Amino acid sequence: MPFNAEQLAYAGKAAIDFFLKNDPVDQINEERPLFKKLVGDRKPYSGGLQYVVEQIRESNDKNFQGYFGDSQVTYNRKRTLNQAKFSYGSFHDGFGLNEDELTQNGILMTDDRDAKPSGAEKVQLTNLLTENTETLKLGFQEGFDIMLHRDGTQSTLEIPGLDNVISLTPTTGTVGGIDAAVKTYWQNYVKLDVTMANLIDEMEIAWRACVRYGGQAPNFLLAGDVFVDVYRKAANAQISRQIIVGGTRGNKDSTSVDASTGDGAKTGLFFKGIEIIWDPIFNTMDTLDSPGDEWESRCYFINTRYLKLRPIAGHWMVSRRPPRVYDRYVNYWATTAKAALTTGKRRAHAVITVTGS
Repeated sequence: MPFNAEQLAYAGKAAIDFFLKNDPVDQINEERPLFKKLVGDRKPYSGGLQYVVEQIRESNDKNFQGYFGDSQVTYNRKRTLNQAKFSYGSFHDGFGLNEDELTQNGILMTDDRDAKPSGAEKVQLTNLLTENTETLKLGFQEGFDIMLHRDGTQSTLEIPGLDNVISLTPTTGTVGGIDAAVKTYWQNYVKLDVTMANLIDEMEIAWRACVRYGGQAPNFLLAGDVFVDVYRKAANAQISRQIIVGGTRGNKDSTSVDASTGDGAKTGLFFKGIEIIWDPIFNTMDTLDSPGDEWESRCYFINTRYLKLRPIAGHWMVSRRPPRVYDRYVNYWATTAKAALTTGKRRAHAVITVTGS
């Protein structure tokens, strides 16, 4: 006996829910470390209008003064706050199965509401939906991850990502509605074309810049192939950066970790106790966009307290079952999300590029 449309819809919805019922970050591979980190630390937003808003303090508006005896003093009215407003985007991935595809897989469709599929049809449908729903999840992650790396100029319907928030040209452009050329506090640290001989010193400077203005140390170092290789060579003279004995912030359970070991995107290379994470998607970005400053040569010093994926509450990885249209014998399934990438303190971050020599 064949399936009817309601049975097929339920089976497809159940399959999508099965693959999405656990948070996707729990199932993805290490090869997407930026996506994994941001999704794992995501902070839902329940506000209104078209923006996700971060409250920022742009000054203390101090009124400090000395006085003696009956000297007159003054008072001011504090004007210390500003708002960074980030537009959220709506994102979709989906697939359809027409009746011929189902027939070719041994699955028959009918409009009979009392239809009862055979055991063989159930197995065939399960196999077909498993492949489609699993790749739906993986495809959504792939597209979302690429978007999280870009600067947002590729499409007005996509949100600005890492290349916008932690920019190679931080003194220009508008981020979150704030003009970085006017508000100097809204500029991340950057150092381009660093040689291997100067790399360790420049990383120290970048680290201090993040701490000085960010108030806290970076906790996530994300780098491309070229940077990882150059850092490994530069670190040979400073073995304490390569070998961590005992637990640290970056490797709490370790007894000995060196540059020859690693797990997935983990390199086994550390800077100030934080492991440098290799992001293979940097290679993909170079292939897709051919930027002047290659992604492979970059290392991002990220404070994840001030870099947040903000999904709109109730709109993260939602499984969808659009109705079949009257003039198409096609059944549809989809996954959608609404989110923004925000920062409340750009100066908590830095980016360095190396020359490769």
